[in-house]
Amino acid sequence: MGRMATRAMIKLTLCVGIILTVRGAPQRRDTLKIPLKMPQVSPKVKDTYLCHAIETSQKKPTYITGFEPDANKDIAHHILIYGCTTPGSRDSVWNCGEMAHTTDEYSTAGVCGSGSQIVYAWAMDAPSLTLPKDVGFKVGGDSDIKYLVLQVHYKNVDNFLPPKNEKDSSGVTLLTTSTPMPRSAGVYLLGTGGSIPPKSVEYMETACELREDIVMHPFAFRTHAHTHGEVTAGYRIRDGKWTEIGRMSPHKPQMFYNVTSPGIEVRQGDILAARCTMKNDESRTIQIGATQNDEMCNFYIMYFVDGTRTAVNHNCFTAGPPYYYWDNSPLKHKMNLK
Repeated sequence: MGRMATRAMIKLTLCVGIILTVRGAPQRRDTLKIPLKMPQVSPKVKDTYLCHAIETSQKKPTYITGFEPDANKDIAHHILIYGCTTPGSRDSVWNCGEMAHTTDEYSTAGVCGSGSQIVYAWAMDAPSLTLPKDVGFKVGGDSDIKYLVLQVHYKNVDNFLPPKNEKDSSGVTLLTTSTPMPRSAGVYLLGTGGSIPPKSVEYMETACELREDIVMHPFAFRTHAHTHGEVTAGYRIRDGKWTEIGRMSPHKPQMFYNVTSPGIEVRQGDILAARCTMKNDESRTIQIGATQNDEMCNFYIMYFVDGTRTAVNHNCFTAGPPYYYWDNSPLKHKMNLK
């Protein structure tokens, strides 16, 4: 099918229905709450990205079964938790926004030194998240995640400047257990680069084939864009048939929602695809980037596997418009795009 036909068949209009949070298991009796929060920082420049790391137990693994955010959308644009083999810095706090603003107050380094993967994401005052029964993120011990790194993108720093001079401890409380979980959680991220021309509607698209011999069970999804995002959707494509994983406006709380198709599986050879519909009413070209004046097109899939082997490749990124669309993707024939 052609580009216009594709858009007609897979329109990214908002579904009318009840929005549900992820159905989680009741809190376990042996749950231990671990705070992962900024240690009283005072960023001075908006769009600053700060990182803070904690080391996981090296003796035996811990399993994260839930997340309780403690942040304000008027201050924190978004929060990410990364699992790292080594952190980007050994400092207590460092500037980890290489693409955004840097300051002399903190050293500058990447989020992770090695072994980077996303564990959790928050924005727009999203509520707490509890994972399904028997599902957890395995960290520490013999896992690849030796450190958890909190990244906060600061939207507004007025409270930290004179005369207020306040300190910030935005972050997340982790719900954990030492009881092994039979199912391991992971996050797969789809995103694009690219730009949005002035006075236009643009489609930012990405697609990748799962080449690993695993079975992913998506149970939640999350979208992320800035002010120009209208709606974002993700799909699994198998034998040319499209099945929706999730669809949401990024103007709503950017939390993890239940997948559209409960019980959906992603297997080796399937294609994962996402599209962000962007509307630019401005007279300038909007670029994908790290600041509030830029845009982002992200679709997160939270999934579990039976056992401990999650995906080694955690993301799928394309160059985005005007260079990449589904119509010119090397996978277009497998996607049933004529």
